[in-house]
Amino acid sequence: MFDPLSPIHLEAALTRLRQGFEALPAFESLADRDQVDEVLADVADRLIDNFPYAHPLYAGQMLKPPHPVALLAYSLALHINPNNHALDGGRASSRMEIEAVAQLARMVGWDRHLGHLTGGGTMANLEALWVAGRLHPGKRILASAQAHYTHSRLTEVLGLPFGLVDTDRHGRMDPAALEQALAAGDIGTVVVTMGTTALGAVDPLPAILELRQKYPFRVHADAAYGGYFCLADNLDSDAAGAFAQLGSVDSIVIDPHKHGLQPYGCGSILFADPSVGTLYRHESPYTYFTSSDLHLGEISLECSRPGAAAVALWATQRLMPLIHHGAFARGLTASRAAALELHRRLSEDARFVSLMPPELDIVCWGVRAPSASAASAQARGIFEAAATHDLHLALVNLPRALVAPWWPELSWDAEQLTCLRSCLMKPEHAQWLPEIYGRLGESADAVLAGS
Repeated sequence: MFDPLSPIHLEAALTRLRQGFEALPAFESLADRDQVDEVLADVADRLIDNFPYAHPLYAGQMLKPPHPVALLAYSLALHINPNNHALDGGRASSRMEIEAVAQLARMVGWDRHLGHLTGGGTMANLEALWVAGRLHPGKRILASAQAHYTHSRLTEVLGLPFGLVDTDRHGRMDPAALEQALAAGDIGTVVVTMGTTALGAVDPLPAILELRQKYPFRVHADAAYGGYFCLADNLDSDAAGAFAQLGSVDSIVIDPHKHGLQPYGCGSILFADPSVGTLYRHESPYTYFTSSDLHLGEISLECSRPGAAAVALWATQRLMPLIHHGAFARGLTASRAAALELHRRLSEDARFVSLMPPELDIVCWGVRAPSASAASAQARGIFEAAATHDLHLALVNLPRALVAPWWPELSWDAEQLTCLRSCLMKPEHAQWLPEIYGRLGESADAVLAGS
């Protein structure tokens, strides 16, 4: 599960880095190195108490292992420990961040943009909603009922009114329900989710953009999970059509620490209109003094930010450019193929009830039983049994309105149904699908036999 060559690659790069500073006079570090090996051994023992996130048999939550080059570049940068708030703290890493973020912008079709990395999607969405509130003060922000909970939380922090829009049977924002809300005339921004975290549903961006012709509002794309899928070539027509229009929105959040093969935390916020940078304007006379060039802290709500995250992302994109049909894009296509294959197998298996077809690489399914409470209990049992077979899945609670169209014969004695869920983020999942399904079947047989 771990690359044994990593220390060799890192030492070679460290030697090159040291050579760049060899003109400096030597000094003796005061760092205490006693018992370092003992402490690190204790750390390793503690870290064993984790799920095997990097292994293909981990098919649960959105936890994708960083690419080896990202791990190595991040580790290498930590020997400098740059701070990308100001050029004084991270000249090289700030330039690498600007270049890496520009590649993200070009991926969605933007040559002009304003953007930077963040600690994750929450901070990135905070900045998008903060800008939205500054441009449309007092106006409501809408998101779908399946959007990430962070939007309701962040609008509360920002003091902005917020509302939810109903979804269709696929978990996507319902354009008709959205238009009904827009008719009130108090909407400033609509959050379009490009891949919900529960279902992987992609909101119908083309229809939402059409409504913008009739009602003036900003469109913010929360593509924290799904943004990179604009490079995949095996999406269905609805999702492909939505991603084709991604460059028409006002702001976008993409998390490189999800599908971008980066260590936590690495999110990003992009704005189509660079002039929103004026909203960030502030004075910091003790940090912005060594250069008249842009300091990233001048366009960010965050102050100190790890330059190592920028270095790791730059290195990964240097190795695998964000282009259609490239190595990176093929990985996304493989994940999507794995999800389609899992959905196909579930659809043909009498033990399970397949729900909405996956739009990206998340698959949700129920366990066949006469009632919602019984099906939920069976799902929880299989979830626990699978872990004993080293297969790690996830659970999701779905409302009746979403499940009923796919499972009309289910007797509802509860308003929610607990379902099994897999996020097949690793390209290896496509090859491991037979093994994964075999272990799922063994776990299901054990639980269902005892019911």
